[in-house]
Amino acid sequence: MPARIVLAVSGGLLLLFTVVGAATSGAGGAIIMLGLAALVVGVVASARGRLRVFRLTSRRGGLVMAASGLVLTMVGGAISPTVATQTTGAVAATPATNDATSADTSRTLTPTVTPSPVIAAVVVPVQTTTPPKPPAAGTALAAVAKLTVKGRAPKTGYTRDQFGPSWYDTDRNGCDTRNDILRRDLTSRQMQNACKVLAGTLAPDPYTGTTIRFIYGGASEVDIDHVVALSDAWQKGAASWSAGKRLALANDPLNLLAVDSSANRIKGDGDTATWLPANKSYRCAYVARQVAVKGKYGVWVTAAERDAMTRVLTTCPTMPLPGPGSASTLAVPPSAASTNVPAPAPTPAPAPAPAPLAEVYANCTAMHVDYKGGVALPGAVDHRASGHAQYAPVYSTSLYNANSGSDRDKDGIACEA
Repeated sequence: MPARIVLAVSGGLLLLFTVVGAATSGAGGAIIMLGLAALVVGVVASARGRLRVFRLTSRRGGLVMAASGLVLTMVGGAISPTVATQTTGAVAATPATNDATSADTSRTLTPTVTPSPVIAAVVVPVQTTTPPKPPAAGTALAAVAKLTVKGRAPKTGYTRDQFGPSWYDTDRNGCDTRNDILRRDLTSRQMQNACKVLAGTLAPDPYTGTTIRFIYGGASEVDIDHVVALSDAWQKGAASWSAGKRLALANDPLNLLAVDSSANRIKGDGDTATWLPANKSYRCAYVARQVAVKGKYGVWVTAAERDAMTRVLTTCPTMPLPGPGSASTLAVPPSAASTNVPAPAPTPAPAPAPAPLAEVYANCTAMHVDYKGGVALPGAVDHRASGHAQYAPVYSTSLYNANSGSDRDKDGIACEA
């Protein structure tokens, strides 16, 4: 057979063995197959003295080839993965016996039983949660649950005028509501009179915690805030109220605070869900006052507003609900006729026509002839009730013509002396 064909066949077999070894044992298997092939070729070449097909022309070359194959085989075996057989489950162990022992039929072999694993019972503790205590009666937190919850109505139709004249004197104390609140909330006041505040100190401002000096006519640093904004109330029930109830809400001291003007304008018509004072120490009192106002007038809240009120007041569950105060929820609005124009004076009734005189004396002497010791004669008439300008004493029976000048003291009674 030609050497080239032998070489080709040998090479093909070598490649096949290498692939099979790699498939079964990875790279280590391929190296083992190459090493075995080299070992066989080397042994044959060293035995024959040469093997020209593989270019081996001496025994020494064959030995080198065989040694190389042996090394490759060892290297491949070293890197080949070890196949470990794992026994699953519990296997009964049988002790080894020698021939003599196995021949003794009187000896009974007791299999070793692997005990089943003990599964520890996991005890899950039952958590018992104590329900939260209801808020105490009289607290602002308890009052939140009594507020009506509805969605916000549209602002259609709202104007400030819907709540009556600004700072109307609803309590009839002679002072407008703005000055009433300034006198209540400011200290170190300077007054123009019993009503008007010219200066004072807001210490501290409830919304910011700062001290503010108020001066009438100066920079507008102090506002009177509606704790429940009028626009907010309009969208939560006040649109359907009477004019008197809206006027009462706008001027109720419970709903009014002297505050920093900047903070008041940032608040706008916000409710508890959208605005809270920057002064955190005042938030509980602020929300409690809103709850009191809305409870007093029946202004409803949105779900978000109720949740915000609850969240704030939960941090101060003992915060008392402010009292409603003495202001009524129904004020008397100014009538349309009272526009600062004085009412016309009433037209006096026409004087009645004088009654006819029974008798007119020529003078006082003649009249006093009928005077009988200061006692009126029978049928005496008090002509003063008849509208006469000239008349005699009550005890007289007739009149004297006063044109004679007999009414000397001008008291309307003639001939008194």
